[in-house]
Amino acid sequence: MKLGTTELLIILAIVIVLFGPSQIPKLTKMFGKSAKSFRDGMNEADAQTDSKSDTTEQG
Repeated sequence: MKLGTTELLIILAIVIVLFGPSQIPKLTKMFGKSAKSFRDGMNEADAQTDSKSDTTEQG
């Protein structure tokens, strides 16, 4: 499912109405931190999976 330009503009307008323009920078910063944390967790899980498969292949 793809979001078009119109849908994104509607979502942005709703966010601005709900939170106000002064809260947008705080929300984007929070979203960025959450995305980074999620990405780090995924990378850590991949690294653990790779290390487990390496040890099972050697044994």
